[in-house]
Amino acid sequence: MKLLTYAVFALLSVATTAHAGDAIAPDRIIDAAIGDWNKDGKPDLALLVASAPDDQADNPIGIYIYLRGGEHALLNLAVSAPNKIWGSVGPDGMVGQEPSIAALPNGSITVTSQNDSVGRDRWEQTLTLAYRNNSFVVAGYTYVSRDTLEPDSGYNCDYNVLTGKATKNGKDIKADAKTVKIEDWQDDFGQKICGDGQ
Repeated sequence: MKLLTYAVFALLSVATTAHAGDAIAPDRIIDAAIGDWNKDGKPDLALLVASAPDDQADNPIGIYIYLRGGEHALLNLAVSAPNKIWGSVGPDGMVGQEPSIAALPNGSITVTSQNDSVGRDRWEQTLTLAYRNNSFVVAGYTYVSRDTLEPDSGYNCDYNVLTGKATKNGKDIKADAKTVKIEDWQDDFGQKICGDGQ
C-alpha cells in the first residue's frame, strides 16, 4: 500500500509540474494498480479516474497509464483514455456498481465495470489490456450477464480480440482478430461479438 501511495503522489507531482492544465485532481482517482507493463523491471502505474464534475458523458471513468522512463525513472503519461468505462464514481454511489483496475502477473491490466445492484439485468464486463509495440491495446473482452428473475437466461462471453478466438456459453463463435488501442476502443466492438446472449 505504501508503494501505491508513493506512486500516486509522485504521479501527481509530475503531472502538476509538467501539465498544470491537465493535472488529475486527487479526489477524482477511484482506483489504481501498479505493475511492470512494459517489462523493463520498473513499477508502472494505471489509474481509473472520474470525469470532471461537469462532464455529462455516459461513461464517466477514464483510464490513464503511466510508464517510467528516462534517466530519472519518473512516471510519464503513456495513455490518456477519458470516458472509457461506466460505473459509480463516488463514495455515495450505488454498491455493486464500482469499477476496478488490477495488475495481472503476466504484465497485463484488467479493467472491470459492473452492475450487480439495480434492476433484474446484472452484468460484469472486463477489458484486458496488454502492452504491444509501444501501445496499450485491448487484448480481451469478457462479458457475463444474468437475469435475477430468470436465472437460466444469463450468458457469458469471452473474446480474445488479438486472435479473434471467442466463445459464448462455452461454444465457439465467429469473430475477427483486431488490434485496437485502448484510446480507440468502444464497447460496441465487444458487444457486436457477444450480442445479447441469444
